[in-house]
Amino acid sequence: MTSDNTEAQNVLSLDGDEAVREELSRAGRDGVAEVTRRHPDSPLAWVELADIASSEQRHLDAYAYATVAADLARQRFAADGWVAGEPVAWNTEHNRPYHRALHTARRAAVALGLTGAASALAADLESADVDASSRIDSEFTPTQVITIITPELEAAFLAETVAVIASPDEDAAPVASPDADRGD
Repeated sequence: MTSDNTEAQNVLSLDGDEAVREELSRAGRDGVAEVTRRHPDSPLAWVELADIASSEQRHLDAYAYATVAADLARQRFAADGWVAGEPVAWNTEHNRPYHRALHTARRAAVALGLTGAASALAADLESADVDASSRIDSEFTPTQVITIITPELEAAFLAETVAVIASPDEDAAPVASPDADRGD
């Protein structure tokens, strides 16, 4: 093991949530709570709930969900011999729910005025992986958990647009110039 715990970082992983990942990918935003009910021990499911709550400015809910996610992740890590304060590698994708949970809980704590908790969470995130916070800020935004346009809606919109362009309404009045009403 190196002085920076590199070996521990490479071994430690929150794997085992593949079924949860699959369900979340199919569930959509409105189905995340149900996935979490089916997998209450999944840090990934809880952090998805936290991210949704955060994106909706429900800071108390975001803080609670993120705290559960972080606690579940810590329990799994501890079962593998991890001790709080030791590094948790961001580059191991299965560990990212832990980092995201700390990050979301910290943001919610700031919004709730819990400055001591926010500082402790920031320190936990920093000790887990010094790059995690900036990586989360660049890779995970609240809108990434929101399906804005589903493939079905996109296809329907494109079909409607093509139909309108292909057969314009010949009886439609022409669009007036923006300055037509000004009387210039």
